Amino acid sequence: MKDSSGEAPPTKKHKQVPHNPNQTAGNTITRGASHEQLVARRKSAKSHLSALTPEQRSSVLARYHGTAGRTDLSSTRLRNLKRDDANEDTSNLSSLQLRNLQKRRGRSDRDLKRQTARRETKRLENAIDAMHAEEILHTHQAGLIEVENDMERTTQVTQDKLKNGILEENVARNIYDLELGDYSPYKMNYDRSGRYSILCGRRGHMAVIDQHTMGLRTEFYLGETARDACFLHSGMMMAVAQEKNVFIYDENGVEIHRLDAHKRVFGMEFLPYHWLLATIGHGGFLQYQDTSTGLLVSQHRTKLGPCHVIRQNPFNAVLHLGHTNGTVTLWSPSSSEYLVKMLCHKGSAVTSLAIDRSGTYMATGGGDSKVRIWDLRMYKETHSYNTYGGPPMCLDISQTGILGIGHGCHSTFWKSDALKVKVGEMYMKHEVSGKGPLESLRFRPFEDVCGIGHAGGISSIVIPGSGEPCLDSMEHFTNPYMDSKQRREAEVRSLLEKLSPDMIALDPDVIGSIEESNIIQRQQRLRDMAEEADARKTAEKEDAKNKKEKKRMRGRSKIAKKLARKQKNVIDENVNKLREAREREKSAKARQERGENIDNGDDAPAALKRFY
Repeated sequence: MKDSSGEAPPTKKHKQVPHNPNQTAGNTITRGASHEQLVARRKSAKSHLSALTPEQRSSVLARYHGTAGRTDLSSTRLRNLKRDDANEDTSNLSSLQLRNLQKRRGRSDRDLKRQTARRETKRLENAIDAMHAEEILHTHQAGLIEVENDMERTTQVTQDKLKNGILEENVARNIYDLELGDYSPYKMNYDRSGRYSILCGRRGHMAVIDQHTMGLRTEFYLGETARDACFLHSGMMMAVAQEKNVFIYDENGVEIHRLDAHKRVFGMEFLPYHWLLATIGHGGFLQYQDTSTGLLVSQHRTKLGPCHVIRQNPFNAVLHLGHTNGTVTLWSPSSSEYLVKMLCHKGSAVTSLAIDRSGTYMATGGGDSKVRIWDLRMYKETHSYNTYGGPPMCLDISQTGILGIGHGCHSTFWKSDALKVKVGEMYMKHEVSGKGPLESLRFRPFEDVCGIGHAGGISSIVIPGSGEPCLDSMEHFTNPYMDSKQRREAEVRSLLEKLSPDMIALDPDVIGSIEESNIIQRQQRLRDMAEEADARKTAEKEDAKNKKEKKRMRGRSKIAKKLARKQKNVIDENVNKLREAREREKSAKARQERGENIDNGDDAPAALKRFY
């Protein structure tokens, strides 16, 4: 084609593009790394893992396998799968099916292997990156009191010394006493963020305090006995166990709801990840109430009488109940019977208990003035401590593992090593003279503060190193600085991520894992099911044979008539005498009617009357 000038336009030169194997028909397909690149990255990640310290390596493996104990579970499942393959039942397969099965076993699935290797490489790299990020972000550590020489003791450091010369002003303000003797004794508890504290007076006084501003948020009087109180999902709602029922109040002290099914409650626990309020009381009934829907999830009868001690395991949300016969039972909503029953204090009642964050150790206090430490992995006692001044009425374990014991008017604190091995010397101690016994002892989350409730009111003390220094603000309702908008968003996210009550079990790692494919156990289970079905059918046939007695006429099928017919065939001495007397009367009456002379032997001597 030519233009108006008669010259041909210059031809368009095409740029030579090199061939790209990933480019097809004008569409560019973006692919990830190749299999060889993934293998190289995996080798470099493993070499980097081997160069880490043992603590760093354990942290990476814990993230890689999910939890610390997930490695053992994975190896156990692999062994079971290999054993199942070795004991596989192929009796129902034909020769052609067996030949095809052997061919498939010999041919490896290359795509599946590459996909598995790709995912494992990413998981390992992410675990290493998370470990390094934690080292960078978590720059704070829990600070404990350390002595300079062997002559000093940490127990010599009192709250007055801490407040007047050691602590900073913003920390020392947490040391105070509230004299509230009119409505005592008091119990004290904190919400999940540690910002709000609730005061519960036995005679009906309720108060919520903002621990940041030290201001009174709300205060109201019930006019009846209040046995226990706790916060729900946030510091905006609380549950109070009153004389007859449990009531729900908002942040202004306005009554929202009354739980009629929960009567004479002594203790309460709230499960934040399941939105469940668990109560136990005088009747010995453990009840789970869903606070998001208002429905009663489950109700279990413990059959062990009234119960005053209830605590939850923060690791698996299993409830621990301490009973008056010295036993501790473990419960979940999906089981009508207890999961585990432990005899913790023989001959004395369980007065208090506490569980650490990892769910490994449990501390129980009994009427024998002893605090026993239990390993929940084996359900065995490791060691025990003696208390003075009275039995341990309240126990708590802080986020860093410090054990707090309240006995009499004394409160003693032990380092985290006291849970693993027996320690000869305590960490700190505090005394409230003339105000014992202590009603409650709770550590404040994310702060080195401990709240104590007693007969004189409330005491707040500082225990250095008891609070978790690293705050995870992404966790629901653990950010103490959240505003109203963030609180609403956290409520929505928490409701969307709410766990089912059926997921509460002793081993939470089982949830979301692959079920073991043990063909031998599965076949045995099927045989047992078939035998149970056959036995049920046989029992039904026997019941059909033994039909009920047919109704003949009106009145013959009454209970009195049936019992009388049953008594006909019963041989009794008195019945035989009565029958013989009736026969004699009938025969005498018949002879009298015939006019025969009836000689009764009245004129005979007494010795011969037996012959008549």
